[in-house]
Amino acid sequence: MDADFDDTNKPELQAHEQTYHAFSVFMRWSMVLLAVALTSLTLWFATSAGFWAGLIAGIVLFVLGYCFVIRHEEHQPLNLWTEGR
Repeated sequence: MDADFDDTNKPELQAHEQTYHAFSVFMRWSMVLLAVALTSLTLWFATSAGFWAGLIAGIVLFVLGYCFVIRHEEHQPLNLWTEGR
């Protein structure tokens, strides 16, 4: 029994990969923005650091989250079966 694993021409597989990619992008942005909001609001309201410390920490966390979570994955190919993924 010879199994054929070359499914690159199936449109439903490509649609599934694109949907997964869109969901993955949504989740990455959600995680970064939720971390920024929680950190900023905690520093602003629950500590004596105040508004400016919360704002600065939120900006720093957003930049780090963008660089290490969002931008890193944007350079990955959409096709999950390509070499180097």
